[in-house]
Amino acid sequence: MATWSEAKGKQIQYTSVAGYLLQDDPKTNPSGFDYAQHNFGLIDRTYPTDDKFDPEGTKSQWQRFSKWVHYLNHHCDKSESIRYKVVFFGRHGQGYHNVAESYYGTPAWNCYWAELEGNGTITWADPLLTPDGFKEAEKANGFYKTLYEQQNMPHFESYYSSPLKRCLQTANTTFSTLKMPAQRPFVPTIKEFFREDISIHTCDRRSTKSEIAKFMPGWKFEEGFTEADELWRADKGETSAHQVARSKAVLDDVFTNDGSTWISVTSHSGEIAALLTALNHRAFGLSTGQIIPVLVKAEAVQPIPTSTIAGFTPEATCKQPPVTSLSDKGCVCSSTGSVPSPTL
Repeated sequence: MATWSEAKGKQIQYTSVAGYLLQDDPKTNPSGFDYAQHNFGLIDRTYPTDDKFDPEGTKSQWQRFSKWVHYLNHHCDKSESIRYKVVFFGRHGQGYHNVAESYYGTPAWNCYWAELEGNGTITWADPLLTPDGFKEAEKANGFYKTLYEQQNMPHFESYYSSPLKRCLQTANTTFSTLKMPAQRPFVPTIKEFFREDISIHTCDRRSTKSEIAKFMPGWKFEEGFTEADELWRADKGETSAHQVARSKAVLDDVFTNDGSTWISVTSHSGEIAALLTALNHRAFGLSTGQIIPVLVKAEAVQPIPTSTIAGFTPEATCKQPPVTSLSDKGCVCSSTGSVPSPTL
């Protein structure tokens, strides 16, 4: 499908279409859910297109689902103002920052350690994958390979990634060695707004464009991608409302300018949560290396007035490892036992 000219200058409303994937079902527990044990969550069901497309019942569930999505895009009412896409959101594999947070504990991590570059043994500023993180990406590689070969699952038409290195490594390990159709090669695009929520943690600060280009040669950058990270700040973090707004903005960009139906996005736990919120999907947390597909219905409607959203707010830290942190008060620093005031 071509780029979506009908959506230019309009508001896009998103619906996560239920009834096709287990992750949409409120009865599905996200805790411990493993995509590889549930065929990415695709529900075993029939579709109205089955009678003509698969009269002998020999097509796979993924083939029949793909045919139905194709039908929705080409035969639905108001077809010019509606688009359907199947978007797979994959969380990166375990990174060294994940190991450090587990080691120090979340309160100490958030209030002190995460603001450092590392601890002298490991580095967690724009961290790399751990060996276990690579294994998680290799698991995804093997599962995709099985579905492509045994179930003729459609290959992705477009690939997107966060600019942070752990996502670049995850996407590359997952897809680069798979045999792709000539018309659907693995040619990923790095997009700024698919990055993790922008906190004062150094693991959320990306490398320069030049460093990323050397790290993943041949990958494409979206237009306007800056040399330096102009979003990360050492003393202020992004608000949740701002993250959801920028997540919707990057979705709007993809849905308006990319005519692909089958799309892969490699991102982060917090960012995928914000993307799901923007898509009106129920909350569904992902552990490292997990993947969630979503059937998205997007409709171009008349613009609505925009509201002002708080962007970044100061975040408190401690000058040494804290005693703990409290949900209602934040960091409790070890030097005085008091709660620090954010630095403005």
